[in-house]
Amino acid sequence: MKETQSRIGQPLAPNAPPRSDVSVAVGIAGMLGLLAWIIFCRNYADFADRFALPGPHERMTGPYAAITAVAFSAGPMIAWSLLIDKVHRRPSTGIDWDNPRPLKSVIQVSMVKLGGLWATWGIIGFLYCLGRWYWRGQYLFAMDVFGAAAIPLFLLSVPYVLWLDRVLVEPRDHAWHFGAMLIGREAWDADEVKKHWRAWIIKAFFGAFMISILPGGFAEVVNADFTGILADPARLAFFLIALLFVIDVQIGTVGYLVTMRPLDAHIRSGNPFLAGWLAALICYPPFAFGFMGGGGIFAYEVNTAGWAHWFAGNTPVLWLWGAMLVMLTGIYAWATMAFGIRFSNLTYRGVLTNGPYRFSRHPAYLSKNLFWWLSVLPFLVTSGSLVDSIRNTFFLCCISAIYYWRARTEEAHLMREDECYREYHAWMEQHGLLTRPLVRFRNRLRPRGPVLQPAE
Repeated sequence: MKETQSRIGQPLAPNAPPRSDVSVAVGIAGMLGLLAWIIFCRNYADFADRFALPGPHERMTGPYAAITAVAFSAGPMIAWSLLIDKVHRRPSTGIDWDNPRPLKSVIQVSMVKLGGLWATWGIIGFLYCLGRWYWRGQYLFAMDVFGAAAIPLFLLSVPYVLWLDRVLVEPRDHAWHFGAMLIGREAWDADEVKKHWRAWIIKAFFGAFMISILPGGFAEVVNADFTGILADPARLAFFLIALLFVIDVQIGTVGYLVTMRPLDAHIRSGNPFLAGWLAALICYPPFAFGFMGGGGIFAYEVNTAGWAHWFAGNTPVLWLWGAMLVMLTGIYAWATMAFGIRFSNLTYRGVLTNGPYRFSRHPAYLSKNLFWWLSVLPFLVTSGSLVDSIRNTFFLCCISAIYYWRARTEEAHLMREDECYREYHAWMEQHGLLTRPLVRFRNRLRPRGPVLQPAE
């Protein structure tokens, strides 16, 4: 029986949502580990002076300090998940630790699976070569990281697969079906191959993007100058927003890198709906360049100056507006933290019902869009052009509509996969702080047709 089924009917407190697959403490542990590393990097010069270390005695702001931060985020989250939450013992891992098979009984299955994995990585590498955007700008760092990791990943995959297949209830997983298809000698399932590729395309596309944006925000936070910052509401808000985005990106990156069964963090399914992929991909480069970039179809920041410009000189409003933006960014980062090691787009990796997801089914999308509206103020333009104002406002409405579209496709995916999510969806409509009034408002707008009597 699936763990998602065993969760149903568990005794809960009155009006409590269904049990979450991720505990609150996991994300907090990752955030604390990240903050410790940031503090160390900011103060590395003093540390190096005290211990007379070789090399530059200055803050650690480079890209490799940023990628190291991923380890400081992942380590505490993995430790908490294994030692406290004991996620490796959950039935949803598909692992039976108590009844390992002899290695000789799974060696052939493992070899087929390894062939499928290595072929997958080779194809992904080829696709990276074809994508010109991966070889310029911020993506160059991601390609360097993947290049450095390629050989260790190849070597470590052998003992990992052999070890895991001994305890998997069903070692013939998605990767095995793809390997069997390549060999042409085994009974493979086309649906399993599709699931395999949906998962790996998601990891390859979003993993490269997340790694590529690590260095910029990390360097900004480590290099931040605190002189007089408490007297300047705009500077303080910008720093706190940058810090919260670093927390979001770092923990989100961990989610894409540790999709492993022993952590119960594997991708159980990628979104099977084309609409879901379209809605998600147009929000990220390279597709976003044509839609949401400076010259994109939905560009909404033409001749805008932002909130700090329009409220300059009005200190109370700057404090109030900055606080609202920090709060919205905090909710956005909290929504990522709540996933712990399971964050990723377009995937089903369990059900999350705590943290900000107790108040809204899509707190990240809601807070992100409100942040854009309040920070950009698209209807206020430096050109004084009514056309610019109308255009910016309309196109930001379009982007908000895209995120609503994304939310609906994600709900359709999860509703299809998990009975616990269906319970959570229904619970939110009855008890959600934000969802309940919206559902009531929607129901009032719906026309009430005549009541049809059943035929005799």
